[in-house]
Amino acid sequence: MFGKFPFLQKLFADGGYQGPQFRDAQKKALPFVDTEIVKRSDAAKGFEVLPRRWVVERTFSWLGRCRRLAKDFENLNRKALAFLHLASIRLMLRRLCNQA
Repeated sequence: MFGKFPFLQKLFADGGYQGPQFRDAQKKALPFVDTEIVKRSDAAKGFEVLPRRWVVERTFSWLGRCRRLAKDFENLNRKALAFLHLASIRLMLRRLCNQA
C-alpha cells in the first residue's frame, strides 16, 4: 500500500504488533514510515475507546453493508479482493457525489 501511495507517512497498528520482530521487519521494508502502536491502558477496566481504532471499525462496518462482503462466499482470494475494491469504489463515489 505504501508503494502505491508514497504520500502516506504514518501506520497505526494494534497492540499485537508491538515487539522487536515487527519493528525490525517494518523498518527494513518501510524505513520512511512512522509506526504508532495503539494499545489499551493497563489500568483500564471494561470497554474503552482507543484513539484511531474507531477508524478501522467504522470502515469495516461500511464495507459490511455490502451483501457480498457480509459473509465469506468467495472461494478465491482474487475474487474477494475484487469485490472489496468494488465496495470501496462505491463508498468513494457516494462521498464524491454528496460533496458536489
